[in-house]
Amino acid sequence: MNRYSKLYVLAAVIATAGTVAYAAQGGMENDAMAITKAKIPLAQAVTTAEQHANGKASRAEYENSKHGWIYDVEVVSGAKVFDIKVDADQGTVISSAEDKADRDDDHDKQD
Repeated sequence: MNRYSKLYVLAAVIATAGTVAYAAQGGMENDAMAITKAKIPLAQAVTTAEQHANGKASRAEYENSKHGWIYDVEVVSGAKVFDIKVDADQGTVISSAEDKADRDDDHDKQD
């Protein structure tokens, strides 16, 4: 794992820990606490998505979808951007699609 990947994973873990701590103080909806029940950590989901698309993650979110709780990871591979959904319990890729317009959060409306 190169230096930038390690830094990204560290930043993601810190951000997740901060979100969980904030939620534990009652600052967020109960959905934020759901990540504590995920069997697969965010760092592992990011690695899975990066390997699947042969690229680097630029964004990762934990969200509830029609498939249950998933990690939605955006991966940049060359000149392409992929939206990859990783099952939070099994760590497997559920879906992968090229994001031609890179509409950022518009993908949330597709679930």
